[in-house]
Amino acid sequence: MEISKLLEATALYAVTWQQIVMIAVCLFLLWLGIKKQFEPLLLVPIAFGGLLSNIPVADIAAPGNFLGIIFNAGINTGLFPLFIFMAVGAMTDFGPLIANPKMALLGGAAQFGIFATLIGAIAMNGMHVEGLGYTLRQAASIGIIGGADGPTAIFLTSRLAPELLGAIAVAAYSYMALVPIIQPPIMKLLTTDAERKIKMQQLRPVSKREKILFPIVLLLLCAFLLPDAAPLIGALTFGNLVKESGVADRLSKTLQNEFCNIVTILLGLAVGSKLQAKLFLTPQTLGILVLGVIAFSIATASGVLMAKLMNCFSKTKVNPLIGSAGVSAVPMAARVSNKVGQEYDKNNYLLMHAMGPNVAGVIGSAVAAGILLAFLGK
Repeated sequence: MEISKLLEATALYAVTWQQIVMIAVCLFLLWLGIKKQFEPLLLVPIAFGGLLSNIPVADIAAPGNFLGIIFNAGINTGLFPLFIFMAVGAMTDFGPLIANPKMALLGGAAQFGIFATLIGAIAMNGMHVEGLGYTLRQAASIGIIGGADGPTAIFLTSRLAPELLGAIAVAAYSYMALVPIIQPPIMKLLTTDAERKIKMQQLRPVSKREKILFPIVLLLLCAFLLPDAAPLIGALTFGNLVKESGVADRLSKTLQNEFCNIVTILLGLAVGSKLQAKLFLTPQTLGILVLGVIAFSIATASGVLMAKLMNCFSKTKVNPLIGSAGVSAVPMAARVSNKVGQEYDKNNYLLMHAMGPNVAGVIGSAVAAGILLAFLGK
């Protein structure tokens, strides 16, 4: 009897096969982050949060417990996405986009994945699978995963479909972290060997005045034309102006380092808390994961195809590989463009060119979220 009571008090007695599956998934994500170094700053906190949330009995992710408190304070309120955008702004150099404004077309094209997947999510309602169906507001929240922008996905979903917040946050950040796995096959499939070897002209120097004026003009345009995107764009441009002004180095360094690191830790743990087996292993959540990877794949392909289209009308050729950086996973997607390009020509440096569409993608996903909020958020 005493042994039986002792067993009942342990997690071993209460564990379910679903929790075992999710623990295995979290261990795999940890392996990817630690061994393969796939965006460890994201994957390690997310995976560890998932481990904690699947410990039986402890219920660490409950609303009043450790992870639940973090989730409610930062995700439900929408604060963490805005904080992250401030840090991203402070770490972002808009110089490549200012020097070559047509790269904004690649960032814009990548947002096609958002709207294509929105339609796909609505279409899934016709499958009549129990537990698998989405409203228009839910479909919009799922589609935003295609922007590969975790903060934007959380911000939009908290306003349109808070009931899907956990699943969408997990999907968005998981795919952001898996950019080095998902994008290269699509990039190689859609380009020829000659296209991958295209060398682009050196970018012109961008003046300090241009870099200071850019975030201010961007904010004012957004505030007057698309007010619903103003919180995200405002956080992004504030962080960038602090950096580019050159008069607030302490603030800039704090945003780029301590502030960003603290928010990333808390955000990762909060997102991981929604890897609970009872929330994750459902038809609706699994449907979101499938739609999310489709959205991300379409966004990647759209950017590459737009670059190929631009080459049909321009004397100055664009390497289509940088089109994949139109998703807003900064700077991961730009690094992937550069890495794939150097597989075919070690002297072809695409990183700075890819940063143009990459930062345009950040702006594009925020604008797309603003559009969806304007039409569906009332």
